[in-house]
Amino acid sequence: MTRHRPQQAVVRDLFLGLDLLLTALLVVAVVQADPTTRWAAAGLSAVLLVAYVWGRLAVRVHERPIDAPRGMRWPDTAWMVTLLLSWAVLLWLTPGALWIAFPLMLLQMHVLGPHRGLAAVTVTTALAVSEGVLVRAAETGQVLGHVLGPLIGAAVAVGGILGLEALARESDTRQRTVEELTRTRRDLARAERERAVVSERERLAREIHDTLAQSLSAIELLLRTADGAVGNNDVQTRVLIEQARDAARLSLADARRFVRDLTPTELDRTTLVAALERVAARAAATHNDATGRHTLTVSVHTSGDPCPLPLPAQTALLRIAQSALANVTQHADASHAQLTLSFDDDVVILDVVDDGRGFDPSALPLRHAGGGFGIDAMRSRVSELGGTLDLESSPGRGTALAVTLPIPPGESAA
Repeated sequence: MTRHRPQQAVVRDLFLGLDLLLTALLVVAVVQADPTTRWAAAGLSAVLLVAYVWGRLAVRVHERPIDAPRGMRWPDTAWMVTLLLSWAVLLWLTPGALWIAFPLMLLQMHVLGPHRGLAAVTVTTALAVSEGVLVRAAETGQVLGHVLGPLIGAAVAVGGILGLEALARESDTRQRTVEELTRTRRDLARAERERAVVSERERLAREIHDTLAQSLSAIELLLRTADGAVGNNDVQTRVLIEQARDAARLSLADARRFVRDLTPTELDRTTLVAALERVAARAAATHNDATGRHTLTVSVHTSGDPCPLPLPAQTALLRIAQSALANVTQHADASHAQLTLSFDDDVVILDVVDDGRGFDPSALPLRHAGGGFGIDAMRSRVSELGGTLDLESSPGRGTALAVTLPIPPGESAA
């Protein structure tokens, strides 16, 4: 469906008015003609009307943009010259043709543009004044009216067309601005939706990595150890299988919680410190049972005056602790790890320190399937809450992870 611009509607209405006005004035010119020249005036009026209709169909200036080039030799100028010559002869035949000068001037200004149109209006005015002064004034003895009439008509035609075209340009500019704003708003809405989708995918990826992935890794480790104990130590096998079942039940609870509201099961009706203690105990037990040796201890300490934290901060700290302890149990070969939760005036700090084998932080792999996602997930969580993450480690010297989160004033845990 074609939609017309405001300037096209203005020009279309102008031409409809000109159609009616010119037809009516041609009838008036024929009626006022002398009986001896009436048939000649009627024939010439018909020629002028045919030329006008042809130009309307050929030029179709109402469909052009208002700032498009105008006044081309063909068909614009040819049309205007034909109408001007026909009118000049008709003016010689009948005094009523003088009134046709006004719609002709309007047409010249619009079809030929402000420069060539002004020249054509000047010629038309000169012909009208000359005919009035040389022919009609001799009959009536009044010169001033025959001079002022065409001059005033020319001024009105020029001013009216320029004003209407300026209004059309302004309307067109506003329409384009509205369309651009609409497109921009649609683009922004689409970008916001895409950003929200990416953000949600990233958040779910972190949640799965820090919960389900860690639990599944622990289950796999426990079952692998149980498989080696089958037939040798059935009691240990049953203990390991039971622990694997417990880990599977916890993973199932986490999955169901994701569907509901993504609130960590460990924080359900308990404190962050108590949740950290359970996570620490589970990590140590999983590691020791899987290895068959009590080689890892994990302790939890607090400092400062504990205060209620917003739920997003509690969730982030708990997930980071889970991910860090998973790295300790799977990679560090440590004998002791310590979680310290420190409360300051406007920040909370979580330190995770182990005495394991350590590594070179600069050699961390980029995030891809199979490695490097844990640290990226931690940094992303901390960044979303406006905090900082510091990681210190070196081969043979253990690892220290420090997470600092701001405590928004006036907020409390949900």
